[in-house]
Amino acid sequence: MSVDLPELIQAILRDYALPVFGHHGVAHWARVLENGLALAPRTGANEEVVGLFAVLHDSRRVNEAVDHLHGRRGADLAASLRGAWFDLPDPDFELLYQACALHTDGLTAADVTVQTCWDADRLDLARVFIQPRPEFLCTDAARDPQLMSWAVGRGAQRVVPALVAEAWHIPVPTPGEG
Repeated sequence: MSVDLPELIQAILRDYALPVFGHHGVAHWARVLENGLALAPRTGANEEVVGLFAVLHDSRRVNEAVDHLHGRRGADLAASLRGAWFDLPDPDFELLYQACALHTDGLTAADVTVQTCWDADRLDLARVFIQPRPEFLCTDAARDPQLMSWAVGRGAQRVVPALVAEAWHIPVPTPGEG
């Protein structure tokens, strides 16, 4: 990915309203990224769009519960950061914008890159005690029982991927801390 994700994430976190390690924070973004990168070779999705979606889709939530407009706010943030923090050709940016803006609408029909973004996020629903259902996933790759088991298990355990500390340089709290 040509984007400097650690720098982009630091820019996003400057105005992030929620706890960094909350249900919709950086550990979730990292799991969505890893889910998306596991799916993309199988779906043919644009990995750069998938990566940007992972860190932007929940970046402008105002609470951990119902926040119907957060996807649109995340998409608008992507638009404001484009050109300064990352650049995408117009067709790819449109996919990113659509993926962010509509990711909570329950849709399954879209471009395969958008579908892969949505699946990457939905496969992490177990972090909030929701079991992803295959009929709400968009791609055959996401419905693969082995991949589902891997992704859902990580979400349920709220695994903090190593890349959070190692690549993104965000200190991970020890249990009982923050």
